[in-house]
Amino acid sequence: MIIHTGNRTDIPAFYSQWFVNRLKAGFVLVRNPYNPQSVTKFILAPDVVDLIAFCTKNPAPMLPHMDALKDFGQYWFVTITPYGKDIEPNVPEKRYIIEDFKRLSKIVGINAVGWRYDPIFVDENHPVEWHIEAFEKMAQSLAGYTKTCVISFIDIYKKVERNFPAAKEVCTADRLKIGREFIKIAGRYGMVIKPCAEGTELAAYGADCSGCMTAATFETALNARLLVPKGSGTQRKGACACILGSDIGAYDTCGHLCKYCYANTNAALVKENMKKHNPDSPFLLGDLLPGDVVRGAEQFSWIDKQQLLF
Repeated sequence: MIIHTGNRTDIPAFYSQWFVNRLKAGFVLVRNPYNPQSVTKFILAPDVVDLIAFCTKNPAPMLPHMDALKDFGQYWFVTITPYGKDIEPNVPEKRYIIEDFKRLSKIVGINAVGWRYDPIFVDENHPVEWHIEAFEKMAQSLAGYTKTCVISFIDIYKKVERNFPAAKEVCTADRLKIGREFIKIAGRYGMVIKPCAEGTELAAYGADCSGCMTAATFETALNARLLVPKGSGTQRKGACACILGSDIGAYDTCGHLCKYCYANTNAALVKENMKKHNPDSPFLLGDLLPGDVVRGAEQFSWIDKQQLLF
């Protein structure tokens, strides 16, 4: 099975010691964000967890702890955008993230790390040509360290609308121009553009629109075929073929406080929640409460032991 760490918060950036502690303990408890008294226990052992997937804007805090992950398959998405502190107030300087991306790639291998340039929004301070110029500089720096760049255009979720009222959806003409140019640039630097939940409008220009966190992505990292259970409820139906279930994070806990974030309600709540974090707790946030119902997740290896990919 696949364990996700980054759809709700940035665990490597802010909770790396907690995550290492959970690996040592061999399990983690996760509260259902929509039914808080429902708690799932995931065993963190390589015989049932084939791969741990990460999404982070700052892998640096985890780099000293990579030995703790050596028995697990891994796939890392590292988000690097050219936005400034007005948009991403607590994200480190991008030149440092680029260097840490390269270090990470050397550790896990080029097939186990992808660059995310998202979300893309357009305004007077961040016009189309600005994105294209910035993308080329970053692609040049990351050439040889990844084969994949995932892009997406901003979605105006309720939380985004509240925290970033100036943000607007990107018009079709701008999406196509940015997409076309990014695809050309990425090709020059040995990368494929993968739009995230953006349909197939960029496929005609050479984008891979099959999804970003797909079985194929993880199979390449593992060098093995995965038998993903049918009806497992792990895929986001209608948008893409990505495997997105079994996330061990918690909403309203990401300290980057990016304006466009869909996972944070507001900065004040995040700061209060981060104060409640206990690196020794089985939960990322809080602990067991009266009335909690804990159930064990159904876990088993998805690797097809009969067939290796290469």
